[in-house]
Amino acid sequence: MKIFYCGDIVARSGREVVLKNIEKIKEEYKPDVIMLNVENAAHGFGVTAGICRDFLEKGADILVTGNHFLNQRDVIPFLDSCKVIVRPANIPENNPGRGFVKYELPNGQTILVVQLLGRLFMEAVDCPVQTVDGILKNYTLGQNINAIFVDIHAEASSEKMSLAYYLDGKVSCVAGTHTHVPTADARVLPQGTAYITDVGMCGNYDSVLGFDKNAPINRLRRHFSGDRLVPAVGKGTLFGILVETDNKTGLAKSISQIRME
Repeated sequence: MKIFYCGDIVARSGREVVLKNIEKIKEEYKPDVIMLNVENAAHGFGVTAGICRDFLEKGADILVTGNHFLNQRDVIPFLDSCKVIVRPANIPENNPGRGFVKYELPNGQTILVVQLLGRLFMEAVDCPVQTVDGILKNYTLGQNINAIFVDIHAEASSEKMSLAYYLDGKVSCVAGTHTHVPTADARVLPQGTAYITDVGMCGNYDSVLGFDKNAPINRLRRHFSGDRLVPAVGKGTLFGILVETDNKTGLAKSISQIRME
């Protein structure tokens, strides 16, 4: 199975570069499934139902969120009605939406997509290890599921790496998101799980994490956080990963970092 995953989509620049390139992704890389992290797609914070529909109509198969998944209120009913959008799993169960999604491809293969939030330097959430263990009790790679993809949305690289090694051999891929800076450590771990610390963002890189530079610089200079963050305006760059798995075992054969303008 070939899995294409785009990192955090930030505001208009990110949306435009992803929508522009989805057809090219299909033609050039021929993925079986296209997944997008839509965490920051609506003006840098959260996502709307309309934006989600735009991505799905253009050809995305699965949408993944993050810690801002409830920032746009109109997405709340969509989280319940849409069967292919994933919100964090390690938060209280009474939240709208699903923390994991089982998706069937046209060829009959199935992929399980799980989202977890980190706990270091972030708001308090349930233990990601206990949460993913509970989910994986019902799914065994290479037996009743063809691929398992875990998004770890976290600040600390050490937390992402630790989770990846813990899940090595149990899932197809552990991909880090949230920090918006692509890392150069894409690799297949010893037991066959593909890993990258951060996929990177889809957005304007002439910015601070996708936002206009003035407010972050002022915050740095004055030690005052009152300046409002505004998404950067300009040309977007797409960062993503392409993971290929073995059809028998579900483990990763390769992982490649992709950059598109």
